[in-house]
Amino acid sequence: MVALTMRLTTVRALLCTLAALALLAPLPAAALELDSVSKAAAGYTVGDPKLQSMYRAALLHNGQQITLASDGTTYVKTGDIPAEWLRDASVQVRPYLFFAKTDPQIASLLRGTIARMGKYLQADPYANAFTLDYRVWERKFELDSLDYPISLAWTYWKQTGDASIFTGDLSLGFDSALATMEKEQDHPRNSQYTHKEMALGGKGKPVAYTGMIWSGFRPSDDACGFNFPIPSEMMTVVALGQLEEIERDVYHNVIKAQRAKSLRNEVQNGIQTYGVIFTPNYGYIYAYEVDGLGNANLMDDANVPSLLSAPYIGYTKVSSFVYRNTRKFLLSKDNPTYYVGKYARGIGSPHTSDNMVWPIAMLMQGFTASNDAERKDVLGQLLASDPGDHLLHESFNPDDPTKFTRSDFGWPNALFSEFVMTSFEGVPPLPVGSTTDLDFRGD
Repeated sequence: MVALTMRLTTVRALLCTLAALALLAPLPAAALELDSVSKAAAGYTVGDPKLQSMYRAALLHNGQQITLASDGTTYVKTGDIPAEWLRDASVQVRPYLFFAKTDPQIASLLRGTIARMGKYLQADPYANAFTLDYRVWERKFELDSLDYPISLAWTYWKQTGDASIFTGDLSLGFDSALATMEKEQDHPRNSQYTHKEMALGGKGKPVAYTGMIWSGFRPSDDACGFNFPIPSEMMTVVALGQLEEIERDVYHNVIKAQRAKSLRNEVQNGIQTYGVIFTPNYGYIYAYEVDGLGNANLMDDANVPSLLSAPYIGYTKVSSFVYRNTRKFLLSKDNPTYYVGKYARGIGSPHTSDNMVWPIAMLMQGFTASNDAERKDVLGQLLASDPGDHLLHESFNPDDPTKFTRSDFGWPNALFSEFVMTSFEGVPPLPVGSTTDLDFRGD
């Protein structure tokens, strides 16, 4: 009798588990048809057949990565890896923000994306990727993974005027992100986080207190060389400014708004104190990573946030003195991750092998260009990178674009859609946070 009772209990537990998973099952494929996006892709006709094909393919590509779960959330996998990265997914849905104000279907999809990210932040703020059923896929603490959901929610709000996304559940997600940032500001004293891919037995290298926030991994998912990655700190400054506004004007929580503001100021002071390095050939430039102990890594990584992307993410202006110097260095052979080939030239990543250029970095060059000639040059190189499927990939050999990594990668295709719309089709750029109240060295 006892054995029978135990078997029945086990069966009931199994049935409950299956029922819970059923709630997350995808809706029929027909529910993912996005009429506005499909019409925009079909209606895009230009004189350049290659541009026309690549834009259409890029705009439609991320629709294939989306699953609508019956818990009301939207799951966006990265592409050929069956998991959702908070960073990647935030970018993959960015093109839909241009349609959200006039298309309720797309607005609903975006609300579901933001709601799911709020749940991720509560489940484990140290994880960077999750599965459809909310399991942690990868637990690499990347500071930018806390920033992206905040910025996506803020941008949706500013673009559409719809504040309904700011639920109590999303507030709990933001609470988790803010508390984690505060804890990791003094990582050696406050944190127990370790990862086997980090130095010194998983603990990471020594750091000094700088006011900045410790990160275990870069936006590339590679372990940091030094654990204050300046691009991620820059994005955090922007995201905390956005969070301050959300807490103050939507949630009406003055205490949380002040916490976000204070932390933002401390991170900004840390960037300007420790992250700006003098070089003989370029003057003052931003380092890619520092440790607060005098060590600095002068390079860039293709993944965003990157140094090259600083104006795009809203941290500084293209005309900034230090940024101009930094950009000149990054787009030169003095940058160890910059490669030049027959068809393209641009920044790669230690995440892939040498002499592989990343379209994401090329797009950041286009977004931050100060003249049309450079933007058109970048576009021409991106079109030349088409290996025949009309899609952008993770990286490619600039001498032979048929040699590429990742056959299915949503991130660069979303950025390409945005680049064409805002740089060549007259579509106003999406709003970004303001840093006008901050002091920048050399500006």
